This record gives sequence, C-alpha cells and structure tokens, in this order.
Amino acid sequence: SIHPNMSEAETAAPAAEAPAAQGLNGLDLIVDGWFHERGVLWPGQAMSLQVKEVLYHGRSDFQDVLVFSSTHHGTVLVLDGVVQVTTRDECAYQEMICHVPLYAHSNPKKVLVIGGGDGGVLREIAKHHSCVQEIVLCEIDADVIKVSKEYLPELSKVGFEDPRVVVHVMDGAAFMEEHQDEFDVIITDSSDPVGPASVLFETPFYSAMYKSLREGGIVCTQGECMWLHLDLIKPLVDSISTFYTSVGYAYTTVPTYPSGQIGFILATKGRGPCNKPARLPADDSEFEYYSPELHEASFVLPAFAKKAIFGSSSNK
Repeated sequence: SIHPNMSEAETAAPAAEAPAAQGLNGLDLIVDGWFHERGVLWPGQAMSLQVKEVLYHGRSDFQDVLVFSSTHHGTVLVLDGVVQVTTRDECAYQEMICHVPLYAHSNPKKVLVIGGGDGGVLREIAKHHSCVQEIVLCEIDADVIKVSKEYLPELSKVGFEDPRVVVHVMDGAAFMEEHQDEFDVIITDSSDPVGPASVLFETPFYSAMYKSLREGGIVCTQGECMWLHLDLIKPLVDSISTFYTSVGYAYTTVPTYPSGQIGFILATKGRGPCNKPARLPADDSEFEYYSPELHEASFVLPAFAKKAIFGSSSNK
C-alpha cells in the first residue's frame, strides 16, 4: 500500500509488506519524502532523513520494522520508529562496541552477543581470527535477522556465514541462565530501553551477564547518550558497581543517533578496567573507525559527564 504522504517514486515497488498490526506504524513517520525520528528519550528534538525508496515495512511479533534507502545515508533500518543502522555511519558503532572489549581482553575465545540481529556486531567479531573460536548470537526477533539478511548484506553477510557463529532466536537472559561461567566477552547490542529492550537496562540483566562470564571476562553494552540519559546511566553504573570488579564508560560518535553520540558500559569480572588494549590489531586496514589510540581516548569523558556518572572518582 502507498502511504498518503509519500510520492509514487518514493514508494515504487516496495520489496515486501507484512500485514499491519496494532502499534506504531513506521510509514506514518514519513512525511513529504522525509523520515522523522521522534522519541520519548530525546524530548524536544528530532532526526530527519530524506527517503529515496521504502524497501520493507512490516510488524514482527515484537516491533515495527522499516527499511528504506535514503538519499545520503545509504540503507536505513528502523525499529519502532527509531534508527538502528545507516550504512553510512554504522562502522562507528559496530566497531567500537566490539573492538573495545575484544582488544581489552588478552585472549577472548568464546563471545556472546545479545541482540545484534542486523549482523554488524558479528561481522566485527569475526575479524578476530587469531583468538575467537565460537560466537553465539541470541536475538529475540527473528524478523530482524531475516530482514537484515535481505536488505543489509553489508552488515549481515560476513557474520551469519562465519562457521564460528551459532544463532539462537530466543531471550538472551533465558539463554544465559543455562550457560554460566562460559563466555570471555558478552556484547549487548540493544535498542533503547523502551518496549522489548527495556529489561536490558536493568540490574537483573547485568547480574545474569556477570554469572554467564568466565573469570577475567568483559561485558560491553549499549549505554545510551551522555547528553540525554545521565539519569539512566548513573543509577545503572552505581548499581552494577556493587558486584562487577570494574565499571567504565566509553563513547563513540554516530551522526544519525540522537545528539550524534552513544556510549558503552564496560564492566569486568575479576580483572581491571578496559581502557587500554591488551592486544593490537594485526591489520588496521580492516577498520574504518576503531584504532588503539581511539580505544583509549573513548574513555576520556567531558567534565560534566565524568562528574555526573562517576562523581569525584575516575572512569575506572
């Protein structure tokens, strides 16, 4: 069906259309050829991208799923009205959420990914050929995997075809309950803390990750935006600092994320902080964004954020 606010050129032959269901309709966010992202977690501001063609729109069992090609940002994946990926700037997020914890670990052999159904995190982990032996992905929404394989091959092809990868379509917390003391690194690539992802920003989920880590392990999670969400970040950091050995906060710049910035919470079990690489890349030509220098710099926070998250103590 053609949305009333979209021109014929912008809606020409969508590749797929799933039946409509109750809840947010991503097509309603496209007005006069522009997609507008508005959210309760970033009040008073919006992000707009010019739409070239809608490639897919449907509703999974969990959320509204929209994929469109944009005029200047490549292919865009939107879940419940929020931009998750654009192929123009996704490297800044995927590389940092993966390589900061992986290079901080001297020998990560087994890695768990919670979320990450677009395959971008898998693609980056797969670059660690010398040490990583097994990569497990737990994604609760099978439609995200299916849509990404079809419309985002730049992210999905390498990871999902890697023989080290095992995919489970299930709740990550339930999986970890059955796999204790098993993983060297756990990466949680989640959407914002609304809807199905809200539990991923709560202390019990971090406790489940802690139990699933091996001694000396590292957790790295999507940590929201220091310009918008200090009221979410600080209580979580305070809470998990009572049982993780160290808790730090790093960040990266992603132009199409709210305020152009997103952070990562890095927590460890029986080892020190993650702010210095324990290994160096054999071939840095594989990276568009990450570098050992940027690894260390990402933990250096603006004064207001450091004070708000850690008080008078340092970013551990």
